[in-house]
Amino acid sequence: MEGGVENQNSAQDIDLDDILPKIGEFGRYQKLMLWFVCLPACFPCGFCAFNQLFMTDTPPHWCWIPELHNLTSEQRKLLSIPNENGTKYSKCYQYDSNWANVMMNEPMADSEETKKIVECKNGWEFDMSEIQSTIVKDFELVCDKDIYPTLGLVALNFGGPIGVYVFGMLNDRIGRKKSFFTCLTTLLCGSFLTAFAENFTMWIFSRFIVGLTIPAIYQIPFIISLELVGPSYRAFVTVLTCMFYTIGLCMLAVVAYLIRDWRQLSLATSVPFTLYYFYWFVLPESPRWLLAKGRFDEALKILKDLAETNDKELPPSFIQNLKRTRSKSEEEELKKSPGLKGLCGSPNMRLKTSLITLNWFANEMVYVGLSYYGPSLGSNEYLSFLLSSAVEIPSYLMCWMIMDKWGRRWPLCLCMVISGVSCIATVLLPQDAVITTLVLFLISKSAISASFLIIYPFAGELYPTQLRGIGIGFSAYVGGLGLIIIPFITYLGSEMLILPLIIMGSISVIGGISGLRLPETLHHRLPQTVEEGEEFGKNFTMEDCLRCIPMRPDISRAASYENLELQQLEPQEDTPLDLPRQRRVSMRKLVKQQSIMDTPKDEHGNMKITYWV
Repeated sequence: MEGGVENQNSAQDIDLDDILPKIGEFGRYQKLMLWFVCLPACFPCGFCAFNQLFMTDTPPHWCWIPELHNLTSEQRKLLSIPNENGTKYSKCYQYDSNWANVMMNEPMADSEETKKIVECKNGWEFDMSEIQSTIVKDFELVCDKDIYPTLGLVALNFGGPIGVYVFGMLNDRIGRKKSFFTCLTTLLCGSFLTAFAENFTMWIFSRFIVGLTIPAIYQIPFIISLELVGPSYRAFVTVLTCMFYTIGLCMLAVVAYLIRDWRQLSLATSVPFTLYYFYWFVLPESPRWLLAKGRFDEALKILKDLAETNDKELPPSFIQNLKRTRSKSEEEELKKSPGLKGLCGSPNMRLKTSLITLNWFANEMVYVGLSYYGPSLGSNEYLSFLLSSAVEIPSYLMCWMIMDKWGRRWPLCLCMVISGVSCIATVLLPQDAVITTLVLFLISKSAISASFLIIYPFAGELYPTQLRGIGIGFSAYVGGLGLIIIPFITYLGSEMLILPLIIMGSISVIGGISGLRLPETLHHRLPQTVEEGEEFGKNFTMEDCLRCIPMRPDISRAASYENLELQQLEPQEDTPLDLPRQRRVSMRKLVKQQSIMDTPKDEHGNMKITYWV
């Protein structure tokens, strides 16, 4: 009798991750959903987060003199606009003369050396030979208002943390599917308001509305993808979603090159996503969320469809005991969760939390800052943005292959230091070395992209299970504050092109070097409780700091920790012919590897969105 009760309890404590290997961790069902639904759903985030860079192009401009309208633009500049340093015309000042008399061929009262210089009196004249329309021209955001486009980026990034909180609640209350379409509708409304804005106030409000959906519009399908595949494939799915996000940025560069009108660009980068409403008929709700909400019939239907599409059969024992419960000890442990106090309540946890947050702040700030600054470098802003986006793809692939061999610490440090040094090195170049500056910028962008992919799983592995969700959320939110600051840093480039690169490079180097103080997690069993988190890496030495190749620890010393090592593929037969094959690192093994590359989870095991771009 006791054995029957024990079997019944063990059957009831079924995790969805236990079911997926039986019905297919990455079968035909997941591949169809991933390639045709979830991955394309990553495009709107990149399109709508960075199309603003091309809306705020500042064309060459100078003071408009109505009396000289019959002259050519070169004649008007030569006659009425003072030279700055003898090389370029002033953008904000004009000579103060009676231009009506000048046009009547009356002699000017003053020589060029003694002419009075004043600010523009009648607005500005813009060179629109390369751009059809820009908000800078339409709303005259130049001279004393030239910081206004920067405030637009601040408004966009200010909406992000608010949106993550709002859509995070919706994600947990009404489900992933409905919250995605709510987020999509908000994004489209903000984009339409942007296209039809009649003044700067309306435009900046519309950008705040768009910012509410970033990065939530990316993370909701990302979470659906992670919850549909088995644990062994989540690292692979993470890399794929990052790559599709980057492909979206490359597509944006092409669209912006073809469409030079900012209103049309806003519509072109949003209207096509109305087709995503057809996803309502094919996008499944998360089975994990349905189980947590007690909607077992709906979850069972999705799991049966998944199994049938994968040519598998849902085991009868799983069907009978699908309801996922937790033991009393687990529930009591969750109620005892120490919250934010646990992150800073002990010396080692306080140090690790500070270093993780510093690295997250540096990564997010430098990555987004370089993305914003890309169009400013090189002779062609569209090509520069395209290249700065394309270099992310090889960095993701390289990172994916090496981080489970060389660990997290040194790849993170090297990537951030290389990125920072490449930025700082631009100070040694002459001002006319445009191509060399662009090459160094691309190296920096590629390196920081790789480190940004490392910091997320690294943080998840360092925080103990009890604090993993709140720890990642805290570090991500603090890191998100850098996105509010970074537009002002890039604004400094209007006076000195390389100054933002020097600032971002310094931040990257400081963050990378400080990351070496964090303990390595590869081959280690991860801490579950706050006490284990305090002990993990507590006896960190200089030898540990300088060790490049991670060592395998004595497993018996950390028997209570979660296992992080790569999940080995189980061969069908242990034959002599199979043994050499097992020693090779195959693409299949790279695709199927264990890591903590997922988002924070709530008490039901449901993944939660956080402020991670």
